[in-house]
Amino acid sequence: MRRTAVLGSAGTLMAGTLIAGAIAAPAAGADSGPGGTSEARGTRIAAERAANEGIDWADCPDGWGIPRPIQCGWVTVPLDYAHPGGRQIKLAVDRIGSTGTPAERQGALLYNPGGPGGSGLRFPTRVTNRNPIWANTAKAYDFVGFDPRGVGRSAPISCADPREFVKAPKADPVPRGEADKRAQRKLAAEYANGCAERSGWMLPHMTTPNTARDLDVIRAALGERKLNFLGVSYGTYIGAVYATLFPGHVRRMVVDSVVNPSREKIWYEANLDQDVAFQTRWNDWKAWVAANDAAFGLGDTPAKVERQWQRLRAAAAKAPLGGVVGPAELIGFFQSAPYYDSSWAPVARIWSAYAAGDPQPLIDAAAPDPSDTAGNAAAENGNAVYTAVECADAKWPTSWKKWDRDNTRLHRNNPFMTWANAWLNLPCATWPAKQHTPVDVTSGKGLPGVLIVQSARDAATPYEGAVELRKRLRGSRLITERDAGSHGVTGLVNPCVNRRVDAYLIGGALDGRDVTCEPHATPKP
Repeated sequence: MRRTAVLGSAGTLMAGTLIAGAIAAPAAGADSGPGGTSEARGTRIAAERAANEGIDWADCPDGWGIPRPIQCGWVTVPLDYAHPGGRQIKLAVDRIGSTGTPAERQGALLYNPGGPGGSGLRFPTRVTNRNPIWANTAKAYDFVGFDPRGVGRSAPISCADPREFVKAPKADPVPRGEADKRAQRKLAAEYANGCAERSGWMLPHMTTPNTARDLDVIRAALGERKLNFLGVSYGTYIGAVYATLFPGHVRRMVVDSVVNPSREKIWYEANLDQDVAFQTRWNDWKAWVAANDAAFGLGDTPAKVERQWQRLRAAAAKAPLGGVVGPAELIGFFQSAPYYDSSWAPVARIWSAYAAGDPQPLIDAAAPDPSDTAGNAAAENGNAVYTAVECADAKWPTSWKKWDRDNTRLHRNNPFMTWANAWLNLPCATWPAKQHTPVDVTSGKGLPGVLIVQSARDAATPYEGAVELRKRLRGSRLITERDAGSHGVTGLVNPCVNRRVDAYLIGGALDGRDVTCEPHATPKP
């Protein structure tokens, strides 16, 4: 759940041949999102239209980097569901067929990796790459990915010139005084204005409820009567909103690393909670680095490792490494360690090389690449979508005094991410488009049991979010990976989790009560 420069998420997708002449979509359920019943009617109209049109599948365009036999196509949706006959946008989708027998096939499994701003078009490669964790599920389902509205190939939005967006070094996120704060406030307001100038026509419609409605139209276009869905990180919030708006359309739903769906948390308070969770996981990583001091030489206690970090930050603030890696770029690189256990050793090795006198690996890892035109455009787009969705979903505080007070207080004990996250989200304080009221996530008539998966020490989506969603979705079950904090649990090797995800997706089986699993294997240095 994050923007490219400071926060983060993961993604993937698939293709194959679906059964022709599939069942038409049922009528949409209650829609309590922004606009209420008019959007419900618009979703019905769009879904019926999509069910009749289907998807013209073909080999993916050469420039997309998606290998055969994955296929790509388009689904047309209204920009504004209150006016389904008005302006339309096209969403990119892809798929790979199930690998099992016709008798084993259970339909399509749709995926969202998070963000906001993440592309799901890599999801079918879990089949082409023979990912063993998903081998059993792939026998039962076509794997279907998509770019949500505004993302990638789906009417992409932009807020800045990608070349300017990636320029480095950026200002140190930790302010030294009021002048630094004023400068950051000016940058945030300019960014918000840039969003309006470059993508103003999309901004009022870049909401999670609209993405949930898009998901229902994609379901209908696939010929699926009900939705099978896997959502990770921000994808869990899409799933939660979908389950609220279309409870009778859900067949199976797995949500992994959960955004707190409380209206009071979306999104200002959720980001403050994230700052505390990132500090907790940063501390976990420092303890691991210290325990493996023989391999890294960064200090044999967490306090010594922290002192190394502060020295590195200070050096980069005084003279950016290679002229381009300052404190902001360091946070952009080092944040992957609190995010994912798979980054623990690689980040520590690069840092160790710097401490031993070789700064080049750190410069290469943390500096932007101005020549990577496509990558920089994707990064700018992802950041734009993150901002647009979070700013549009809810009303944000407009008082700078509140932002300053809250973040100054949090920074005292949680310095790793607090100010960087504040500046990332500050455009929402001066957002130039309508801000909505979040959906009240709850169970509705016909909603089946949902499987919730969460690590106890997740940095990006704190554990309390999974507990809150468990309370709100009647009949759901929560799998907790204790003493662990990697973001995206279903993608890790942990048989206690993996077999339950398979059992649910393949047979609909849920445990009689919530389950706590032992953590996955600790990374090796």
